[in-house]
Amino acid sequence: MRLIADLHIHSRYSRACSQEMEVTTLAKWARTKGVNLLGTGDFTHPLYFAELKNKLEASDGGLLRLKGQREEPCFIPTVEVNNIYHQAGRLRKIHTLIVAPSLEAVEKINQRLRPRGNLSADGRPTFTFPAKDLVRLVLDVAPEALLIPAHAWTPWFSVFGSNSGFDSLEECFEEESKNIHAIETGLSSDPAMNWRLSRLDRITLVSNSDAHSPRKIGREANVFDCAPSYREIAAIIKGLQRDKFLFTIEFFPEEGKYHYDGHRKCAVVWSPAETRRNKGICPVCGSPVTVGVMNRVDGLADREEGYIPPRATPGKHLVPLEEILAEALGAQVGTKVVERQYQRLTGLLGSEIEILLDVEEEELRKNCPPRVWEGILKVRRGDVRVEPGYDGVYGKISFAPSDAAAPELGSSQLNLL
Repeated sequence: MRLIADLHIHSRYSRACSQEMEVTTLAKWARTKGVNLLGTGDFTHPLYFAELKNKLEASDGGLLRLKGQREEPCFIPTVEVNNIYHQAGRLRKIHTLIVAPSLEAVEKINQRLRPRGNLSADGRPTFTFPAKDLVRLVLDVAPEALLIPAHAWTPWFSVFGSNSGFDSLEECFEEESKNIHAIETGLSSDPAMNWRLSRLDRITLVSNSDAHSPRKIGREANVFDCAPSYREIAAIIKGLQRDKFLFTIEFFPEEGKYHYDGHRKCAVVWSPAETRRNKGICPVCGSPVTVGVMNRVDGLADREEGYIPPRATPGKHLVPLEEILAEALGAQVGTKVVERQYQRLTGLLGSEIEILLDVEEEELRKNCPPRVWEGILKVRRGDVRVEPGYDGVYGKISFAPSDAAAPELGSSQLNLL
């Protein structure tokens, strides 16, 4: 079966997250989005963990479901943690996604982490010991758990980040690097960018939403060909069954908010070449610019753009349906006209991911406003323009103009705009 998995999200107990981020609401939105396996997020937080135990129960394959329900999605226990520490004369800030095989394993992990930091302070707890010690601590009590460096390329809080990261997994995790089987590419990079590093050939590249609100679920995800089983999913992520990893769902990496270099406060946006020409110094304020993901990949890559490793898992670039609707209808995301169309289309044609990936062109033409179906098809073809994101500012997507005449809407469709 096709299993669409978004493993990295947060709960309402993380800073700057929606109060709707709790499992009942998350399950509803996962169905709307088309995600049938969702990380719980934030399992180290005592109040949220109590909610997870109260609202979820084990199902076949070792995953979790809402109590008393058989419908999707399944849940899998996950948390992102923050390690801040000094190594090799620099301050390091590393975020790691932990995926656990059961709530019983979570209990053991939490017991080990509780004396090392304040688990109640935030859904993404902070520790002051090295990332390699986190790997050892977790696997000591939960050997089947997975540890995945989160959003591996962003300037802040990542294993390869320009401001606080390392140049290799081995430099960061040392003897524990053998237990790192995957990295999360993040919104500002995609698989093709990571293929430029031969040292990552053994590493599985996963993509997740890092959602802070329910509407962001599934904006990046992993598509597996397997049953909803923890053991099967872990085997795929460890690279033991690569043929069962069908593809990842990706942002266009330019849309990520750290793709290019620049200074948000000075509105300076640079490609890596421009940064080199200017020696990395902002011409407005004279401070160093924030070096983004593309520049960082360029600096560490030992292959040219376009290289595809053997058995590489491809990525499919999508734009969230609400963004397509907003662009097509000349409105803003979150407005009533966009919300009405979103609810109508997902009620009529299936989940958001089905609409973006699978619904036949003729069905789209029959049921969508002209610029909407045209926008969906353009995204499928990669026929988009993107103003790259930089220094915490998301990039902007727009659709190239088409010479094709759009068909007229029927009156019933016009009434729904």
